[in-house]
Amino acid sequence: MRSPISIVDVDRPDTWTRYRAGLCAGCAANCCTMPLEVRLPDLVRLGLVDAFEAEHDEPRHIAKRLQKARLIDHFNHKHAVFTIARRASGDCHFLDPRTRLCTVYDQRPETCRLHPLQKSPRPGWCAYGARRA
Repeated sequence: MRSPISIVDVDRPDTWTRYRAGLCAGCAANCCTMPLEVRLPDLVRLGLVDAFEAEHDEPRHIAKRLQKARLIDHFNHKHAVFTIARRASGDCHFLDPRTRLCTVYDQRPETCRLHPLQKSPRPGWCAYGARRA
């Protein structure tokens, strides 16, 4: 299944839909095509980094390992923010391409937990796009 990114322009928040409860149920997970920035506690919760490593290794060393394993695309040293790698389709690494559901929902990063109401390019709005039938 091809990414539904064409349904909505995720790069133009002015085209987004005001968020309302239940909207996600019919969405094609367009927010899961945007770059996902996470912090070290998120990586621990996802199981990509163990707690011992997080406590004893420098974030830049962890980032180097994760980049080599192609689990992250980028590391911002100044803010200690990791950008999770995406598939060639643009989808999040953790998005099931068939069901368009998150495969790590219970362990999802804080960014995902707080999107779209608090952590979003346009808080209170989302890149809603209806699922294809």
